[in-house]
Amino acid sequence: MRWALVKVSLAVTAMVVVAFAVPLGLVIREMARDRAFSNAEREAAAVAPALSITTDREQLERVVASAGSDAGMAVHIPAPGDRSGGATDIGRQRATDEDIAAVRRMGRASTTEVGGGSTLLQPVALSSGEIAVVEVYVPESEVTNGVGTAWAVLAAVGAALIVGSVAVADRLGVRMVQPARRLVEGAHELGEGRLGARVPVEGPDELRRAAVAFNSMADQVVQLLANERELAADLSHRLRTPLTVLRLNAASLGDGPAAEQTRAAVEQLEREVDTIIRTARDAKPQTAVAGPGAGCDAAEVVRERMGFWSALAEDEGRKWRVAGADRPVRIPVARTDLAASLDALLGNVFRHTAEGTAFAVDLHNGEDAVIVLVSDAGTGIADPEAAMARGRGSGTDGSTGLGLDIVRRMAESTGGDVRIGASVLGGTEVRIWIQLDGRTAPARRGHRGAVRRRRQSRAPAPAAPAGRDH
Repeated sequence: MRWALVKVSLAVTAMVVVAFAVPLGLVIREMARDRAFSNAEREAAAVAPALSITTDREQLERVVASAGSDAGMAVHIPAPGDRSGGATDIGRQRATDEDIAAVRRMGRASTTEVGGGSTLLQPVALSSGEIAVVEVYVPESEVTNGVGTAWAVLAAVGAALIVGSVAVADRLGVRMVQPARRLVEGAHELGEGRLGARVPVEGPDELRRAAVAFNSMADQVVQLLANERELAADLSHRLRTPLTVLRLNAASLGDGPAAEQTRAAVEQLEREVDTIIRTARDAKPQTAVAGPGAGCDAAEVVRERMGFWSALAEDEGRKWRVAGADRPVRIPVARTDLAASLDALLGNVFRHTAEGTAFAVDLHNGEDAVIVLVSDAGTGIADPEAAMARGRGSGTDGSTGLGLDIVRRMAESTGGDVRIGASVLGGTEVRIWIQLDGRTAPARRGHRGAVRRRRQSRAPAPAAPAGRDH
């Protein structure tokens, strides 16, 4: 907008300067010409009274010398009774005899072009009734005297007007652009989650109203987020009552692996609900700060969650396998986020496949990324794109659609992604690409080929600790 205003101002001012300066320059040139010939007419008129009185050469020479330079003036007096021509009695003749004779016949003044300038031919009646001609030479330097200076002044004034208009337009542009730029910066800050971003109300009236509207919108966003946090906290708090009942019932189950698993699940559920309540009540959303040592050991989390789900797998007669979790694998993801993602995917396996369906979790550690594969031997997913879309809230068949969304957000927070394909077990394979250096994962990369190459390039990983591979 700023440069657009400068260009418009430059174009308009230039057109105005040209429209006025060019005609004015031509008028100045004509005025200089008229001034030069007016001076010549005055010199010729000074000689006319003397010619009307006498034709004596000596007296006329004195009159010519007093009226002007004899080098620039000539007097042509005809011979008695001769009207066809004349002799140059005084001064230097520059005009042709034909021009002088024509002026004598017409009886009026005339100008003619000669070498180096022009001449003014002025007829004067003598006492004898003859017509004498006074010739005044006007050099070209007198015709253009002062024209160049006047044109230079006009050009300087025009340039000053153009520069001034550009400077004024630039200042006006800055006055309009700066508020608009602050409005854009405020929108970016608000979009990045800085809810305290506000825009100063300044600039033109339209931008002032836009700033007021933006600040009002930001206040409403803050209020809506606060209301959502309160609603989430209230809804989560309502879960405490049924959780208390579950905890009491779990305590009465006695001893045994199933009872211990149930009590552990209830305790974990209580911790998650408490975390949700505390997070929702927090007025300032916390932002994870990545840095040296941040994240967790993915192998440890995989072993822990598979230990949790193995008991249910034994009850349903499912074979399961863990590979690649025998050595530490650091990833820039919080432990709770990775555990929630694994629980969501493994929960989908138990929820959407028949009892006895085998599943596996593979962990592959690369130079720039870590890949987590969750595979099953079920019937597969007919439309993977629709399944990912369900993760955005359009769940069907009893699915809330939140599981894949949790996994997707966890992977994308590192610059990675999530893809669904066919597994070597014959069912579904969910590949979680976790980027280690924060760069975006490759847009088109065949994960099945990459996984197979990695499997062939390394020694076979142990299936699982003793007693875990079923």
